[in-house]
Amino acid sequence: MTDEKDFFTAATEVIGLEQLDVAAMELLFKLECSGEDFYNAIADRIGNEEAAELLRRNGREEVGHAQRLQRAIAIKLGGDYTPSPELLERYPIPLPDTISADLLPIIVQAEIDGDAGYQRWADREPDPEVAKLLRSNGSEETVHGERVTAAIEILRQAS
Repeated sequence: MTDEKDFFTAATEVIGLEQLDVAAMELLFKLECSGEDFYNAIADRIGNEEAAELLRRNGREEVGHAQRLQRAIAIKLGGDYTPSPELLERYPIPLPDTISADLLPIIVQAEIDGDAGYQRWADREPDPEVAKLLRSNGSEETVHGERVTAAIEILRQAS
């Protein structure tokens, strides 16, 4: 699996997935790992440390989503699973030098859509243990959206 993708093209590809096979889970694994970089990059550009900390917390949890996906892949494969070095390479995150609160509602919606995607994939997953891992990731996506909403409020109050 070679990638010429960035974070946003990979995210667009994931949106179209109806069901998760191992290859799709690997794509999602790499995207979730890259989510840490995404949130950290936004936090670095937002200009408010209180809002930035909320975003960084989301980033740390994105790595947890990747770890759940790694466990789900291992279950599907019936044994241990170690991601390839290529999968551990993170997607580039093309962002402007500064980010205003106006961009953040798009992220809130993406997190809500992410929860819906995870729930859809869990509904179509025959293995109940894998489905449980997917549902856990999904519910945390909604929490991420709530944190981004809180960051928006902080930024609006500060301006």
